[in-house]
Amino acid sequence: MDEWVHQAEVWVRQAESWIRQQPTEQIYIAAAVVALTILLLIVASCLKSSKPNTIVLSGLSGSGKTTIFYQLRDGSSHQGTVTSMEENNDTFVLHSEQERKGKVKPVHVVDVPGHSRLKPKLDEVLPKAAGVVFIVDAQDFLSSMQAAAEYLYDILTKAIVVKKKVPVLIFCNKTDKVTAHSKEFIKKQLEKEINKLRESRNAISSADISDEVQLGVPGEVFNFSQCQNKVAVAEGAGSTGNVSAVEQFIREHVKA
Repeated sequence: MDEWVHQAEVWVRQAESWIRQQPTEQIYIAAAVVALTILLLIVASCLKSSKPNTIVLSGLSGSGKTTIFYQLRDGSSHQGTVTSMEENNDTFVLHSEQERKGKVKPVHVVDVPGHSRLKPKLDEVLPKAAGVVFIVDAQDFLSSMQAAAEYLYDILTKAIVVKKKVPVLIFCNKTDKVTAHSKEFIKKQLEKEINKLRESRNAISSADISDEVQLGVPGEVFNFSQCQNKVAVAEGAGSTGNVSAVEQFIREHVKA
């Protein structure tokens, strides 16, 4: 041990001797480089830690958002069979990953009620969103198609969604039912309805010019591939626990 201490003292003295031999300017430059490197590492660490981990569950009332919220968190649909009028908000490790070995990053999931009076809550959470899951009732789609398209249009034209290129997953829920429509049919119908909306409404709302942007390519029939952010379509059934498409979307945008 004494030998190691002696050797360390020798290295320190040699370093001090070398520094004294260097021009003052070089020492200042070296110190500045070290300080800048440390600062950049701190900034990079902060940016990494501040990356959003919030997933927003949105959609019309009765589409099954709350059921999916509980499936993601608890692996059960308990309490999710009644339409929720309150926001479900929690940070947790996905139930499907609770047995996974090693460190798993928790996800902040916000289930925004679909009632029209409560939609403004969506504006509060979108700036923090790493992704949006828009849930559609595939069984009762035709009767709610226009309202669902209007809600989705509002999300896709939000300035914050376009600016940050927030990815959106359209999740066709309740596809376990015999009378449910396919995701391909729902995708095409939503694109048609949004195209009508785009033609009948100004792309920029006169009520809030700063918070709505033009959707799609002018002069062309609308489809989701024209969106500046990624829009994907998947299907499943929250009541039976078939939410793997949602879990995959979450892990794609909130790394474990």
